[in-house]
Amino acid sequence: MDKAFEMGKTSATGSFHLLIGVAGSTIIMFFGTYIINTLLPVGGVGLYGMALIPATMINFFRDWGVNMAMTQQIASLRTAGRDSEIHDVILSGILFEIITGTICSLVCFALAQPLALILSSTNPASAPQLSVYISIMSFSIFAGALFSAATAIFTGFERMKLNSYTQILQAIVKTAFGPILVIIGFGVLGAVFASMASLVAGGVVGITLVYFLFFRRLQKCKVGKCDVKLTLKPMLKYGLPLTVSNTVVGVLPQVFAFSMAAYAGEWMMGNYYSAAYFSVLLTFITIPIATALFPSFSKIDPEKEPEVVKTVFVSSTKYAALLLVPATMILVTLSTPLINFLFPQNGLFHSLLVVDAAPKFPYAPLFLSLSSIVNLLVLIGNISIGPFQSGIGKVRQVMKQSILSLAVGLPLAFFLVSYLNSIGGATYAVIGGIMGVLISTLPACLWGLYWCWRNYKVKVDLRISAKIFLASAIASGLTYIFIAFLRLPYLFTLVLGFASFSVVYLIAAPMIGAINEADIDNFKTMFSSSWLVTTVLNIPLGFMGKICKFTNSKKVMLDSNRKTL
Repeated sequence: MDKAFEMGKTSATGSFHLLIGVAGSTIIMFFGTYIINTLLPVGGVGLYGMALIPATMINFFRDWGVNMAMTQQIASLRTAGRDSEIHDVILSGILFEIITGTICSLVCFALAQPLALILSSTNPASAPQLSVYISIMSFSIFAGALFSAATAIFTGFERMKLNSYTQILQAIVKTAFGPILVIIGFGVLGAVFASMASLVAGGVVGITLVYFLFFRRLQKCKVGKCDVKLTLKPMLKYGLPLTVSNTVVGVLPQVFAFSMAAYAGEWMMGNYYSAAYFSVLLTFITIPIATALFPSFSKIDPEKEPEVVKTVFVSSTKYAALLLVPATMILVTLSTPLINFLFPQNGLFHSLLVVDAAPKFPYAPLFLSLSSIVNLLVLIGNISIGPFQSGIGKVRQVMKQSILSLAVGLPLAFFLVSYLNSIGGATYAVIGGIMGVLISTLPACLWGLYWCWRNYKVKVDLRISAKIFLASAIASGLTYIFIAFLRLPYLFTLVLGFASFSVVYLIAAPMIGAINEADIDNFKTMFSSSWLVTTVLNIPLGFMGKICKFTNSKKVMLDSNRKTL
């Protein structure tokens, strides 16, 4: 139990450091994206998002699981005290990423024109400019290879702060250049160029930090030459099954986006992407937790430490759900005032004063609500399954689950989107794509849960998950009813709705039993090394702690009365 707690503390601290990077970079990029979405017409926002699809899709075929293998091997070698071997892992991994990044960039560049013709099938006149945008973004694949390699190395050394620094730098570059280039007249072209340049900046700085902070020191203890082929062989053996998983997880949403764009057109995709930018807010929680859990599970021998495995898995699921589920529900509940306040048709000042100001993206709240639902799978352990299986080396099972998602997802990407488009037009095409992502995720998740239980008796505490969902649902339902009666400008509705949800959830969670005093103490202890997060969490945790004590005292009193009677 002590080992599990220490691993939880390390994972929580790492998650927080990653959270700073993810949250900081996302908030910074949000301001840049907000300005771009405000300046560009709805169709321009759609074109900008569509320009990113091919490079993002092809980028997932670049890695072959080597980055995950680097993280796993660095973490394992550090635990075993074999630092001299880490040198070869880093060098071989970076060289591999450079080669595959170059090849994939050239492939994307060569396919820019035909892909643009397909994406712009509803408006062929936009194909030439979309082809230029895709060509520019093809260079981001090479830059992304350097950035991803550096991130994998930082994670393996559990130096999550360095991930935060590079992420924030990338966000600053994108936010600084994007709006400026749009304002001075480059339009969508300026936004695309800034997106590519930010990845270049992040990749260059990341690799530079790797050299000076890790690689140069490791060179001193290295004896003999590095055999790149020999080093890559076990990395590819470990990573190739994982690349199927990572490719499916990353590519399937892009396949659905590609299909949506082909049927829905630029204007409706502008609505979709304005919603997608907000759903990214939930990566504040998902990415840090999943990334920090992987090196933690890599340190466990499930055969020798079965109880530790069970404790870490259950705790990771519970604490992730305690954060992610209410965050998802509040985003769904307040999607309309959130988007309509930030993107009114007649300017932000107008939405501050006018009740029911006309929105610029009228379909975005619906798309945001639907896109967020997939995050509720955290209740059944969706975030923990992959890091657990990969961390203990069962990558072939991860691959099998991903193949199942692919088998379900690819037909849906075409038939569901095209069928719904034929029924209800562009709006239904986007809804079909969003629901297709959710449906294709379920089979692999359920199979993964069954596999974990059958092989290691690891399972999620569904009773606790149900309580967490119930507390969030109560807060969501009461908040929705409350704001439905408000006739105020969207900003005031948003603020009052957020306050209402927060208060109800903080009361309901401890009263229902979704969180108890032990959980609150664990949260405080695990984050004790981070002064900032401790300060931020002390108020809500202290409030819930008082509710827990009050609830427990009532239970004790009732039990005492029953015994007396």
